[in-house]
Amino acid sequence: MSGTVHADVEQVLDAFAQDRGRETLVYGDRRLTAGDVLDQVHRLAHTLDGRVGPGDVVALLGGNSPEMQTARWALNLLGAGVTQPHGGLSAEGQATIVDDVEAALVLVDPIAADTAAQVVALARPVTTLGLGTTGPGDQPWRDLLVDAADASTEALSSRANLSDVQQIRHTGGTTGHPKGIAYTFAHHLRMATVRGTWAEEGPARMLLCTPSAHAGGGVADRLLARGGTVVLQEEFDAGAVLAAIEREAITDMWLLPPLIYRLLDHPDLDRTDLSSLQNVIYGGAPANPTRMAEAVRRIGPVFIQVYGQTEAGGISALTREEHLDPELLGTVGRVMPTTDVAICDDDGTRVAEGERGELWVRTGTEMDGYWRRPELTAETIVDGWVRTGDVAYLDARGYLHLVDRVKDMIVVVGGHVYTSELEDTLMEHAGVRQAAVFGAPDDDGSEAVHAAVVARDDSLTAAELETLVEQHRGAMYVPKTIAFVDEMPLTDIGKTDKKALRATLAPAAV
Repeated sequence: MSGTVHADVEQVLDAFAQDRGRETLVYGDRRLTAGDVLDQVHRLAHTLDGRVGPGDVVALLGGNSPEMQTARWALNLLGAGVTQPHGGLSAEGQATIVDDVEAALVLVDPIAADTAAQVVALARPVTTLGLGTTGPGDQPWRDLLVDAADASTEALSSRANLSDVQQIRHTGGTTGHPKGIAYTFAHHLRMATVRGTWAEEGPARMLLCTPSAHAGGGVADRLLARGGTVVLQEEFDAGAVLAAIEREAITDMWLLPPLIYRLLDHPDLDRTDLSSLQNVIYGGAPANPTRMAEAVRRIGPVFIQVYGQTEAGGISALTREEHLDPELLGTVGRVMPTTDVAICDDDGTRVAEGERGELWVRTGTEMDGYWRRPELTAETIVDGWVRTGDVAYLDARGYLHLVDRVKDMIVVVGGHVYTSELEDTLMEHAGVRQAAVFGAPDDDGSEAVHAAVVARDDSLTAAELETLVEQHRGAMYVPKTIAFVDEMPLTDIGKTDKKALRATLAPAAV
């Protein structure tokens, strides 16, 4: 296939064309071959040709269904960009994102039809089409799949230019103006090269149980481009994930650390056949060394930590072999060969070797900028360096340590409390499964430290944990409150939802 640019989507479609009979996507009871998927992508592209193209952005409302994947590939083939708001956002938040990108079109998956009807009603007028749904009875949508049923399956060449926007990911969006992170087709080609180095040739089978609009979707695309199969699930459920690993002989996964902890805590773990697993890439949130050591022991030496950011791209990695050294589990690995790092003070001056400071990086895979927010882009990318907002240091062996997010650091009377350090200390207690720490305004105008803990049983007391913290970290780190919860709330992508914890456990601060 040829075109203005041979986009990363064409690399995926080329792989489908080379072996049309191979199983490509699995979704519930549906098993689609590469030929099935390839033909559907081209049908959709022919049907949408002339309606959208380079410079347009289309909003996808839905989850991880095959229809969402084929629609995304068809749109990118036409040179259009996509945005897919996280399903956990309110209808108002999703409508704000639809308006923010000035969506040329909205495509709706049946699983999101009810919420999508609210989103479309709240957003500015925009053409809406279903992907197997006709929407509400009073204002029905056309079903794009019906329109595309008899369309041509002839291959289309990419209409994209390198500088065209291919994807916009939004952070926030529940209040105020959402922060859209824009990636061009050129960026995705660079990312395809980097992610290709993580994947291995062969009949890999990946389980995608996190949103395909997040990092896992990019990893899945690379695996498909190398001849693999992707098993799609709409959400992470520990029991369903374990069952799928055994049933589908899953070799690859992408997870956030809190999701790994849920696997460890599930009663089916030790009686599930996990022998097929080869690569579990994880990142997106701090990982606790104690729990990751448990994961290596109980699941196997299959873990690869990749530290990166939506704005910055890949920064460092901890290999499978390095996970066998317990001392390295408190790091995020060595800096990638393609990445430059600098540890800086508040003024942007490099600190002395081994000292803590804000991490600045140059990765070659950083974002192209915040969507239509040049001032914020200029604050974040300075002379080609991305200010990550992470407090970090490099040790004598060249391993990178993350201390905390600058914004998560709690300013208390007498100093600073780093939430990730305190969380790791709490989780050193044998009775703690998981811990989350956050700050909230105190009565005297300073900030107070609060903690939420998932205990292994009812015998654990707050007093035990307070003593542990004081002994290991000092009185300044002792939380004002320690609340025991049955389960940590997670965001739609699997991060610990500290906003929800703060609203529940320290409502006066919200």
